[in-house]
Amino acid sequence: MNDILPPDSARWEWLESKVRSLMERYAYRNIRTPIVEPTSLFVRGLGEVTDIVEKEMYSFEDRLNGEQLTLRPEATAGVVRAVAEHSMLYDGGKRLYYMGPMFRHERPQRGRYRQFHQIGAEALGFPGGELDAELILLANALWKELGLHNVRLEINSLGQPDERKAHRAALIAYLERHVDALDEEARRRLHSNPLRILDTKNPAMQQIVEAAPRLIDFLGEASLQHFNVV
Repeated sequence: MNDILPPDSARWEWLESKVRSLMERYAYRNIRTPIVEPTSLFVRGLGEVTDIVEKEMYSFEDRLNGEQLTLRPEATAGVVRAVAEHSMLYDGGKRLYYMGPMFRHERPQRGRYRQFHQIGAEALGFPGGELDAELILLANALWKELGLHNVRLEINSLGQPDERKAHRAALIAYLERHVDALDEEARRRLHSNPLRILDTKNPAMQQIVEAAPRLIDFLGEASLQHFNVV
C-alpha cells in the first residue's frame, strides 16, 4: 500500500474530475459503499473457488463480536447488496458509478499494490443487450476523454449458466487430454477453476490454450441473439 503525494495527487484529481463529468453526461449517479463488508458477501458473490476468494482477500475476524469481515476486493458485490438492501429499484432501474480503494493480497509487482483503486459503473433493473452496449460505449468514451491511444476493445459473451456449465465440462475434458503439458498451477486449477488456465502466461501452454473449446460455440439461440444486439 502506498501514499499518494503532491504533485501526483493532482493527477488523481484530474482523472476523478474527468470521470465525474463523463458519468454525469451519461446519467450515472455516484454510490459509495463500505470498504469493509461481511466475508460471506464476497464468497457468495464471487464464488468459493475463484482466485480472489481463495488467496487474494484480506479477511479477518472482528475481535469485538466475532464477525468475519473482508476488505472489499472489488465493488460490484457491495453495490448489488446496497441496491437490494435499500430497495433502490422500487421506482425503476438505476445507473450507478463508484470510485475508490480495493484490496487484494496479490504478490506485489511494479505498478501493482495491495491497495489499488477502481472506477466502475453498474446499471441495474434494465433489460436487453442495449444496456450492455451502453456500458461498453461509456468505457470507450472514458478512454477517449483521457486521451488514451492504441486501445483495443474486444467484445465477448458469458451466455447463460447452463451454457457456461457445458463449456466448462468440455474444457476440463480437453485439458485432461493434455494434462502432461500443463504446468503445476494449471493442474491445480483443472477441476476447481479451469477458465483461469486460459489466462496463462506460460509460453509452453499457448498452443494448447489457443486450441481449447470456446464459450461462444456453446451459446444457445437466446444468448446469440442478445450478443448480436450488443
